[in-house]
Amino acid sequence: MTGNLYRGQAGLPFSSTLRVYEPLEAFPEGQREAIRSAGARTASRAAVENAELLASLGRITRSGGDPFPTGRTDLVRVTSIPGVPPGRTPQPGTSDAGAAAGPGGASGPDAEAGLGAESGLGTGMGAGSGLGPDAGGDGGRDAGSGRVLLYCPSQLVLRAGLAANALMEGIHGPLAEMLIPEEQRDKHQERIDQVKARDGAIRVHTRASTWGIPFSWFSLFMEGDHKDVVESGGRILTVRVWAPITEAMERARYAVAHLALAAPDLDMLDDLAQLTEWLELFHVNSMVELDYGAVADKVYPDESPMDIRLGIECLAEGDMTGAAAAYRRLASRWIPIRQLARAS
Repeated sequence: MTGNLYRGQAGLPFSSTLRVYEPLEAFPEGQREAIRSAGARTASRAAVENAELLASLGRITRSGGDPFPTGRTDLVRVTSIPGVPPGRTPQPGTSDAGAAAGPGGASGPDAEAGLGAESGLGTGMGAGSGLGPDAGGDGGRDAGSGRVLLYCPSQLVLRAGLAANALMEGIHGPLAEMLIPEEQRDKHQERIDQVKARDGAIRVHTRASTWGIPFSWFSLFMEGDHKDVVESGGRILTVRVWAPITEAMERARYAVAHLALAAPDLDMLDDLAQLTEWLELFHVNSMVELDYGAVADKVYPDESPMDIRLGIECLAEGDMTGAAAAYRRLASRWIPIRQLARAS
């Protein structure tokens, strides 16, 4: 069961993530060696996903009632872009950034094959990590291929604290105490304080969503962006879409500018504004990844990025019929997914 958890995920909520991968130089100098070392220990991408799923299930059944991560086993995801001459801005996600190999060095059904039969966490460096045995040996560059490495730390301690605070905003009294006892919340706050004292100002590299993908996320991507479709046993395990952060921010700003004029009361406008502010925190040579997770098997092939773009363009042009048609396509695709959250 444990070795194949990532491939199965039966009974687990659909969870999708938006991640930013940064070059090593973007991290504080005191963190770089730990991040580089953690990335170099990574086997395949499937190993990271499997390890996080196992750890999350382990926290649920942990004795003592503490559901929070301790940070002792925080993982780092790694991808890569080709090395470029000094002074030239890398353009990850374009045709010369590995259209065949993908940002992580692999694509298609075998992109997760670094674990072989997917038993446990594996031992060798898998294709899904974009790393060789000497990866990261040259200041965030893969010594074997010359590719610039990009890192996305899991930051589970911080993210769990943010998620708990958001949950507690809507729950009070005995129910809140039953779900997350105050003693455990206080204990975890101490962990967060320790992380902040050690690392200083922190950018959270990951956003997560369950039972569907926020429409605002799709505005960061276009149909032509690189995709990795990961399959196993006739099922799609996930789809990952990649875009350079500069292009993602340009698309988000375009959407904000047009929605502010055409539909200023739309909830998506606030979401996009927050998303843009978040992306502005990161290094200019970063990459943005949309990881569909298991919901990909229900919706792929997915035209949501195109529908969002067309809907915004129609609103900007005053074409309410076209905008309504784009929304209907989105709704027919995603409302059934969101309804699963309330299914018995």
